Amino acid sequence: MASHIVGYPRMGPKRELKFALESFWDKKSSAEDLQKVAADLRSSIWKQMSGAGIKYIPSNTFSYYDQVLDATSMLGAVPPRYEWNGGEIGFDTYFSMARGNASVPAMEMTKWFDTNYHFIVPELGPDVNFSYASHKAVDEYKEAKALEVDTVAVLIGPVSYLLMSKPAKGVEKTFSLLSLLPKILPIYKEVIAELKAAGASWIQFDEPTLVLDLDSHQLQAFTAAYAELESTLSGLNVLIETYFADLTAEAYNTLIGLKGVTAYGLDLVRGTQTIELVKSNFPKGKYLFAGVVDGRNIWANDLASSLSTLQALEVVVGKENLVVSTSCSLLHTAVDLVNETKLDNEIKSWFAFAAQKVVEVNALANALAGQKDEAFFSANASAQASRKSSPRVTNEAVQKAAAALKGSDHRRATNVTARLDAQQKKLKLPILPTTTIGSFPQTLELRRVRREFKANKISEDDYVKAIKEEIKKVVDLQEELDIDVLVHGEPERNDMVEYFGEQLSGFAFTVNGWVQSYGSRCVKPPIIYGDVSRPNPMTVSWSFTAQSMTKRPMKGMLTGPVTILNWSFVRNDQPRFKTCYQIALAIKDEVKDLEKAGINVIQIDEAALREGLPLRKSEHAFYLKWAVHSFRITNCGVQDTTQIHTHMCYSNFNDIIHSIIDMDADVITIENSRSDEKLLSVFREGVKYGAGIGPGVYDIHSPRIPSTEEIADRINKMLAVLETNILWVNPDCGLKTRKYAEVKPALGNMVAAAKLLRTQLAGAK
Repeated sequence: MASHIVGYPRMGPKRELKFALESFWDKKSSAEDLQKVAADLRSSIWKQMSGAGIKYIPSNTFSYYDQVLDATSMLGAVPPRYEWNGGEIGFDTYFSMARGNASVPAMEMTKWFDTNYHFIVPELGPDVNFSYASHKAVDEYKEAKALEVDTVAVLIGPVSYLLMSKPAKGVEKTFSLLSLLPKILPIYKEVIAELKAAGASWIQFDEPTLVLDLDSHQLQAFTAAYAELESTLSGLNVLIETYFADLTAEAYNTLIGLKGVTAYGLDLVRGTQTIELVKSNFPKGKYLFAGVVDGRNIWANDLASSLSTLQALEVVVGKENLVVSTSCSLLHTAVDLVNETKLDNEIKSWFAFAAQKVVEVNALANALAGQKDEAFFSANASAQASRKSSPRVTNEAVQKAAAALKGSDHRRATNVTARLDAQQKKLKLPILPTTTIGSFPQTLELRRVRREFKANKISEDDYVKAIKEEIKKVVDLQEELDIDVLVHGEPERNDMVEYFGEQLSGFAFTVNGWVQSYGSRCVKPPIIYGDVSRPNPMTVSWSFTAQSMTKRPMKGMLTGPVTILNWSFVRNDQPRFKTCYQIALAIKDEVKDLEKAGINVIQIDEAALREGLPLRKSEHAFYLKWAVHSFRITNCGVQDTTQIHTHMCYSNFNDIIHSIIDMDADVITIENSRSDEKLLSVFREGVKYGAGIGPGVYDIHSPRIPSTEEIADRINKMLAVLETNILWVNPDCGLKTRKYAEVKPALGNMVAAAKLLRTQLAGAK
């Protein structure tokens, strides 16, 4: 029985690629140095999977930034502003598209479906001259073959590539991106021909958009694309991989009807209903790559249950045509549990990271082939039983408090207009008030202090002293820049979710459980294994300290319950909304304590609210109801004079704007500049927003420093659709990934732009 892995983490077990990328970007190492680190990681991954017995091993799932950007490079779809002159795309052009450069901004970045991974959105139009400009897919196939590992080359499918793109600036928004299929398919044919010539026997096209709500025209594009590729694909085994949700009956029928396709990869973890479609109609002689091992979470697979599912499918598709696979790429999980030496042994037995999931896939394949490892299955069954019965999972008081939430919508008693009036009397802010989103640059020295404190190399007194000094530096800088509402810079936090999880019960933490978010940015998601509560205050002392350093309003900075949920590895033994309500109650306790400590502005970030939106529209209403309710729970008890902010970033928010309004925050700051100011279109279309709002005025994920004039122009565009008295001026997101040499002039220009507009507005009266 065969086994398959959809994709594998790229960063390395100890973030080797992250450090190599940042060294290269900082001009401390060469392109050759970066390429060597990458080649060593690829070699290690391929050999690991080969050694574990995996038959279908992927190549071209490695990326220096993002697999969609790799596809853009392959197709030569470089926007003109990067002044690419043809030929093979090199690092300069590639990273300029991803990060921007001193002259031009980066391309838009958004969330990869409903994950915390991000991709660079292709900018396309009728005048794009596509050309075969990156041979990466073929080069990596050959690289693996030279190591005596025969791989399945993976490409983003042509239809999904177009459906995930956007019309370039200046192109009509109604332009049909799918009309570009005839222009990109010749390049796909070139790639396929080169792979065949190199000896490839299998090719994998990732077409994840098949799980979305697609109309007949979009589904027809899949049929047309693969019909056109059929003759070129002749002689190859072709796998179409889907993931993250069920397929509709229409999408499933489209998939199994595609010309020239040998195999279908289905997510049977998040797409459990798809199993019924398979049982009712599966094409004879085709392969089913059954994704029964979860690629998006860290829980050990229930091997007995998965084996039962596989055995039922074996009857339908045939023993020789069933391949055991992961539900999606393992990119979304941590790398290797072996590196976790500090986890409690009982809890550790409940987990499986990417390396362990590879073993699980092969163990299931062997069991199907009659070579079941009884000891392995027995240990797995014991771990499953331990998790179900462990008293550390359940807290009756928490469950009772969450159950008592029923019957109330937890709205603040006064409407937002009256609250804003009360807050303005207390805060006395100018029009177009300026603020930042929360974090300030995380310097090497600051990281060293946190690291040494965790390792018990410095005392708590020394740690507190260092953090207070950093807060004072950040406060002084903001006062020098004349920012109106300040933040303390979050020097005590490596990660906004990890920091809170460490102080909440029901969470476990890893040392090396890093997961790529985008580029070199990695996060270490906490693991929610049990009921959640807040034993002690988490941020109050730091916020109180920061407020004591200034007469200006200081924001208390919290992460919201939906974001903590969506940016964690979440327990899968109860519905997600139940866990979210528990987190909401814990954050509510913190909000109360911040208010008691004299903090008049409290920001509860919900950066990931849109990210968790289900992929199918039929499931949107239920998710948004409990997600928005969870946010309201956190702050329903504060006084009218306490201003509640929230923040959101790097997703398409226009389709949930009414739910955002329903959150009933006093002020929302929201990413806007990198996404080409798409957010403003919803207000142009007549949506009325009465609360405070701060669409971001510059992109913080690029080292580029915007001018005062550029920011002022952005603010003017906002004033065309938003009332002056509700508009805030702020960056897109937090500043932790930037350097002070970039932050100081950028914020200085931001404040100058706000003052310029204030003067102009005053003169116009």
